[in-house]
Amino acid sequence: MAETAENVVDLLLAQHDEIRRLASTVENSSGKTRKDAFDQLRELLAVHETAEEEVVHPFARRAIGDDTHVVDDRLEEENEAKGVLSELEKMDTDSPAFMEKFSQFHKDVEAHATHEEKEEFPRIREDATREQMRGMAKAVRVAEAAAPTHPHQGTESPAKNLAVGPIAAVADRVRDAIGKIRS
Repeated sequence: MAETAENVVDLLLAQHDEIRRLASTVENSSGKTRKDAFDQLRELLAVHETAEEEVVHPFARRAIGDDTHVVDDRLEEENEAKGVLSELEKMDTDSPAFMEKFSQFHKDVEAHATHEEKEEFPRIREDATREQMRGMAKAVRVAEAAAPTHPHQGTESPAKNLAVGPIAAVADRVRDAIGKIRS
């Protein structure tokens, strides 16, 4: 999907498009199709947010400067989303309760992505050099490769992600492999 993106903003925008596509599939399907789309969405959101927290938000905070509420607000949204995503992954994807909770979650994720696209990404494009944009894209891909595949609420900083992330990532990837064997 996004491996060919030349810079970090293009990479993240491509991932936002994929998140939107998967969320729509979850809302407009049922059974195995819904469950598979939700599992893909959950994994993409987990790795995407971890990479943003480790690479993108720190750069945006420096670029935006005194108006740090922009990044703080995104981190708060990500923390809340991780909590809801954790609840959703424990639910039956075909239950009415799942769909009710997921519908609100989808709206919140869309609002979060829109905020990033309007408030953070333009500042990154404005302040980063071409080399920095490419370097951040590479750093995002590396962070995603080592990121947990399930949400872990409370790890919304680079330091916490680096301290907890590798252990959580190994545990999550083992959990995913076992789940695939049992399916």
